[in-house]
Amino acid sequence: MNGRILLIEDEPGLIITLRDRLTSEGYTTDSARDGKSGLAKATEIHFDLILLDVMLPGGSGFDVCRDLRQRGITTPIIMLTARGQLIDRILGLKLGADDYVTKPFEMSELLARVEAQLRRTRIQPLATLPATYQFGSVRINFARAEIERDGTPIELSALEFKLLQFMIKRRGDTLSRDQMLNEVWGYDAMPSTRTVDVHVAGLRQKLEENPRHPRFILTAHGLGYKFVG
Repeated sequence: MNGRILLIEDEPGLIITLRDRLTSEGYTTDSARDGKSGLAKATEIHFDLILLDVMLPGGSGFDVCRDLRQRGITTPIIMLTARGQLIDRILGLKLGADDYVTKPFEMSELLARVEAQLRRTRIQPLATLPATYQFGSVRINFARAEIERDGTPIELSALEFKLLQFMIKRRGDTLSRDQMLNEVWGYDAMPSTRTVDVHVAGLRQKLEENPRHPRFILTAHGLGYKFVG
C-alpha cells in the first residue's frame, strides 16, 4: 500500500469518487463527514495524509486544521475548498495546512499533490547540516526540530521548518520560487508561487526582529530569495 489517507468531506458523491480512485492507486482510505468526527479520527489513528474540506458541518476545515496542529498532529493536510479567494488560501496555510486544491479539480492534479506530500514526508533530514545552528538571536536544533529566539521557543509548521532547513543548507545562494517548490514541496511549480511567498513571510514574522526589513531571509528582486547568516 502507498499510504493511509483520511478524507474529511461531507459530500457523499465526492467521498465515493475519491475513495474509489485512491483505492485504485493503492492507498488505504478512511472518511469522516463532519469536523468533529474528522478531528477525532485524525487524533486517534495514524494517517499518512489528510484531505480536508473547508465547508463542513460540526466545525469548518479551518477549525479542524488549527486544532490538529495545536494538538501536535503533524500529518500533511491538503485542503479541499470551493473558495477561490487568496485570503482563504493564505488562512489555511497559516493555520498549518500544507497545500490546497480548489474545487472543481482534476483528479490527476489532486493525485500528483498527494504523491508530492507523501514523498516529501519520507525525505530524511538533510545530512550536511550541523546538529545546531545559530543566526542572530535564533538558535536551531535540527536533530530535535526545535527553534528558540532569545531563549523563547518558536513554533514552526512542518513546511516552514523544511523551508528554513533548505534555505540554511543553501545559505548564500539565490533560490528561485520554482526551485524552492521543487525541493521543499516536492513538485514542479504546480501551485501558485504565492505559496512560497506566504511561507517566507511567515518565517520572517517569527524569526526576524523587523520582518519588514529582514536581515537574514532576503528578497532577491525578480529572482527569488536568499538566506544570509
